[in-house]
Amino acid sequence: MKRELPDLAAMDAFGTVIASRLQSGDVIALTGGLGAGKTTLSRAILRALGHEGEVPSPTFTIIETYDELDPPVVHADFYRLEDPDEMRQLGLDDYREGAVLIAEWPEQAGGFAHEPSCLSIRLETAKRGRLAVVEGGPAWLERMP
Repeated sequence: MKRELPDLAAMDAFGTVIASRLQSGDVIALTGGLGAGKTTLSRAILRALGHEGEVPSPTFTIIETYDELDPPVVHADFYRLEDPDEMRQLGLDDYREGAVLIAEWPEQAGGFAHEPSCLSIRLETAKRGRLAVVEGGPAWLERMP
């Protein structure tokens, strides 16, 4: 499925739709080039779930947690990983217990598309804004945004 996101309001609305359908254990895998809007969409999802305040990009910390949300969210940016084994060293599985994972640059961590609860979103630059190419695992078949 493809969805046009011509401006920030459309990105926020898309994030709100995704947030309304999230369940514990879900993975939102965000791919796209630098500046494609991965962090912007992540922020929109977190705001829609009720987070107030700053949402720092996890580019340097790699993992940011939002335990106060329902469901809790782990926001990770794997851009700086050189090998998927580094993800295991971070203890990501411990962070993910009962939480949603928003993963930027998931391919650097070995990918998550094999997980049934993964919603893969590839963001591309379009003539007007962005284009989101969305694919859902089996757990998303009836919840696709």
